[in-house]
Amino acid sequence: MKTVGKRGKRPYAAARQPIWPIALSLILALYLTILPIASWPWDYRPPWVVLTILFWCFATPRRVGIFTAFILGLLLDVLTGTLLGQHALSLSVTAYLALVVRPRIRIFPPWQQAFFVALILLSERLLTLWIIGATGQTLPSLTYWFSALAGLACWPILAWLLTPFERRLETP
Repeated sequence: MKTVGKRGKRPYAAARQPIWPIALSLILALYLTILPIASWPWDYRPPWVVLTILFWCFATPRRVGIFTAFILGLLLDVLTGTLLGQHALSLSVTAYLALVVRPRIRIFPPWQQAFFVALILLSERLLTLWIIGATGQTLPSLTYWFSALAGLACWPILAWLLTPFERRLETP
């Protein structure tokens, strides 16, 4: 009698990929978000966590998705002292949008992807503004929207920095 394969051995167990590049980049994005700076450039700071979530949703959608974005959003809410669930909701919607448009924009170079990233960043800013208004907080000034423009400018650089790690995480 011929056996098909060895019992108990999974074919993809040997192809296990490390998760440290994703975790390290997300921790660094959280650190850059809560890094204390002067008050005047606060509105010009790129949304590091949103950009990093977008990159990893585009690069490895099986590892980073809506659940990861939700957990990271809750952590960001706790670290920044905002309303619990504010960043969690906006990051979850952002990750969903990234996963929806991923097949369409993965073929473009990062400088062309920046247009779609800017639209997703603006939708994240709009959703956060809606949450701020719905909870009765004071509405931010017009400089609130500048962080999306800063994210647009930082996207090609962030993609260039994280692409070597993406290549290491690709399945053989």
